[in-house]
Amino acid sequence: MSLVDLGVPLPAPPPPDGRPPADGPLVDTFGRVATDLRVSLTDRCNLRCTYCMPAEGLDWLANDQLLRPEELTRLLRIAVTRLGIRSVRFTGGEPLVARHLEDVIAATAALEPRPEITLTTNGIGLAHRAERLKRAGLDRINVSLDTVDRTRFAAITRRDRLDDVLAGLRAAKAAGLDPVKVNAVLDPATGLDDAVALLRFCLEHGYQLRIIEQMPLDAGHQWDRGKALTAEEILAALRRHFDLTPDPRPRGSAPAELWQVAGGGTVGIIASVSQAFCSACDRTRLTADGQVRNCLFARQETDLRDLMRGGADDAAVEAAWRAAMWAKAAGHGINDPDFVQPDRPMSAIGG
Repeated sequence: MSLVDLGVPLPAPPPPDGRPPADGPLVDTFGRVATDLRVSLTDRCNLRCTYCMPAEGLDWLANDQLLRPEELTRLLRIAVTRLGIRSVRFTGGEPLVARHLEDVIAATAALEPRPEITLTTNGIGLAHRAERLKRAGLDRINVSLDTVDRTRFAAITRRDRLDDVLAGLRAAKAAGLDPVKVNAVLDPATGLDDAVALLRFCLEHGYQLRIIEQMPLDAGHQWDRGKALTAEEILAALRRHFDLTPDPRPRGSAPAELWQVAGGGTVGIIASVSQAFCSACDRTRLTADGQVRNCLFARQETDLRDLMRGGADDAAVEAAWRAAMWAKAAGHGINDPDFVQPDRPMSAIGG
């Protein structure tokens, strides 16, 4: 089967020396252009979601391993002004535990051309910071919420903090961080019921629901394809309760397939595993310790932190970043028989 059959673009003609272009868009050998940067600010989190990390947590990165604020600001400037990044999303771990979050957002908002600035958070503490985040320059927000059932929330996250998340959602909407999106990863046992309740909740409050297939990124490597709910199963469950029609707008590089709900509102399903969208991927990733990852499931990383600390100038950092993206694989390979899960879990990579 060819790359075209798999929905992967044909490789762009390589430069004569086989090296990535020295300037212009941030491209890979398949012609994809990365314009969306995902930045993990920390690997720490104040929840212990069962599909992400063990109850006791993980061995966190030491402070001297993390990017210093000035190092991160420098990399953001290189990304936007030299590599053509147009959208920056801050993630974790849990980015709200990063004390320098507002300062980093403000520094990003001051860049020219100004990128779109978004945040993915679990919502703990958001109620007290939503206004400050908006003033700093945050454009919009995604809040992780897998169920609106209190008992199930506590079981999934191992914390009784549902009220805090709901308060954070209300504060985000009041602060004008629109559209406020809810990200849900469904529990295999109760998730189909949770999906219906979540969509009702989001439609009632004016949030946009995005349901994400569970991916093999847990710390314990316990992900089981046979147990994980698929986009097809989720859509069928929703259609038993809602009249859904495909959204007619072009999807572009967006990971979610959108469905319009009769009566108003939309719901998106991100089928990362069962209906991979790697051919349209426009993302590059930066971990909290300064490693570039060209794919969520990459097995290799490129160390920009030590490169900077060794005295490299911006041109050298840019060249290393370009080389990392040039080597991006055609797809994540989850469905390949020889797939190997990344050593780092989602909390250390950044969502």
